[in-house]
Amino acid sequence: MTVAYLKEKPVGQGSTPSTPSSSSGMRSAAARLLGTGNGSRTLSFAGSNGVSRAVSGSSRVGGGVGTSTGVGGSQAVANYDGKGTYIIFNTADTLFISDLNSHDKDPVKSIHFSNSNPVCHAFDSEAKDGHDVIVGLWSGDVYSMSLRQQLQDPGKKPVMSQHFINKDKDGTANSRCTCVAWVPEREGIFVVSNADGNLYVYDKSKDGSADWAFPTVRDQNQLVISHAKSNKSNPTARWHICQGAINAISFSPDGAYMATVGRDGYLRVFDFAKEQLIFGGKSYYGALLCCSWSADGKYILSGGEDDLVQVWSMDDRKMVAWGEGHTSWG
Repeated sequence: MTVAYLKEKPVGQGSTPSTPSSSSGMRSAAARLLGTGNGSRTLSFAGSNGVSRAVSGSSRVGGGVGTSTGVGGSQAVANYDGKGTYIIFNTADTLFISDLNSHDKDPVKSIHFSNSNPVCHAFDSEAKDGHDVIVGLWSGDVYSMSLRQQLQDPGKKPVMSQHFINKDKDGTANSRCTCVAWVPEREGIFVVSNADGNLYVYDKSKDGSADWAFPTVRDQNQLVISHAKSNKSNPTARWHICQGAINAISFSPDGAYMATVGRDGYLRVFDFAKEQLIFGGKSYYGALLCCSWSADGKYILSGGEDDLVQVWSMDDRKMVAWGEGHTSWG
């Protein structure tokens, strides 16, 4: 699930909106998503950002516009400026956008992709050209698009989008996407991880269908970083990080460091600009599934199949604390 804080005007025009004032809004939204909210509806999505209702708050999350007409149904609004807080999530072959603050049952927008199912997505509140959403597909392909433009359009196909085809020049398709992430402080640059242990660096300003190729990785357990031979190629670089899937990517708030966790149970932290591995560590048991940075960039949290939450220190370059989570293996 992606929370997108959509500004009232295009980036660079007007003031920066505030995020929700407390965690209570997110807790109530999660409760509605799980069917355990305070209201009588079992699945409730916001509509207060829609055109038929007054705009409330100054948050920025990705969602829909127009009056809901059923799942994914919305009316086009040509002059919609998009101020609001939205939730983006995917189920099966559909990407849904819901208004976080509404009590309406249905999402305000649905998007179908003709060539594959969406599996991951990310939102960039500071995007300069309007393309602020990236969506990774099961096929390995990626789309970038403007959240605001999707909300203005009543159709169920992505509009004014950029399609990044994940096939090398020989036509060989790559494995499914596992995670996508914008690189902070690097306008237009995003990364996509795959189930084969590769991570690709893209530039959204470049053609997404240009030919590209990278050398064969001979040792699947070694870190291998390769750059495209042509400056027109997109992706511009490939990082082979591990054998097996990369399950999650997270950037430090300043964009200097990138953390990944994988099927092999390792957390790896890289200096992104220098393309160097800084440190890493292994789970007690099984795969690591998720990771996230502290707001000050000093700590990384990871969680996985060992039912532990681990805290890693950037200063100490090691795990400094851990706690028990759920007991799925008990």
